Amino acid sequence: MKTKYFILIAMATLGLSSCQKEFDPNSYAPPLNIGGYTNSKQIATSNLVAYWAFDGSLIDSISNTAGVNTGTSFITGIKGQSLQGGIDKYALSAPSTKVTSLKSFTLTEWVNTAAPTTGIIGLFSLSNKSQFWGNLEVFIENGSTNDNATIKVVFINNGTGDKTYNVSNVANFFGKWNAFSVSYDETTSMVKVYVNGSRLSAGKLDGITGPLNFVNSGNLVFGTVQFMTTPSQTTSHSKEPWANFLTGQLDEVKIYNKALTDDEVGFLAKLEGRGK
Repeated sequence: MKTKYFILIAMATLGLSSCQKEFDPNSYAPPLNIGGYTNSKQIATSNLVAYWAFDGSLIDSISNTAGVNTGTSFITGIKGQSLQGGIDKYALSAPSTKVTSLKSFTLTEWVNTAAPTTGIIGLFSLSNKSQFWGNLEVFIENGSTNDNATIKVVFINNGTGDKTYNVSNVANFFGKWNAFSVSYDETTSMVKVYVNGSRLSAGKLDGITGPLNFVNSGNLVFGTVQFMTTPSQTTSHSKEPWANFLTGQLDEVKIYNKALTDDEVGFLAKLEGRGK
């Protein structure tokens, strides 16, 4: 009798064990929350005027505008896929009026590239059809090293007179993914530059005050500066031997119509860096 009883208990225990789910510690982890946000899409949503995720396409998901490809491709990025550049490779996109009419802005993008060896590396341009530089041009300067990278941001306001904001001594910028951001605030006339969510520099440029006024705007350029495309985006200039192309990757390019706060830039970089 006792033997039958123990057999029944064993069978019941085995049955209960087979019905229980395997313990998954991840299911008990608290949800990711950075600054009250759980996803990068929640940050300044109403101020986002352009967004290229580069997840297999060149579409700006805000304006639903498709870009034009010259040799670029898509590979694994910081979040989904990214844009893979190369020599004589770049992408163009027609900007929306929300972009060309920016008064203040924040540009954010993830960059993974080697240091320049044969010319400056263009990262982003809102081209100007008749000036040497674009209305807004971001590039990595020649001579940059992993211990001392120099990033330059060029502004052309009211159509003439380019002004350059320099950020040097940027360490460990090459050979890995980095979140780069630059903003301009019309109320303070301040330019701010961030890497991986940390503000590296803030200052003013002579002749750049109050609301921006971009005129004669052309295409947006990803992966080189405006005069290195074929044909050039400007009637002012064509290719130069001291300029080159991005041979690395770009990802998660966003443009906001306001200067994000330091906290917002930091939260954005942390969330995107975690794939959110």
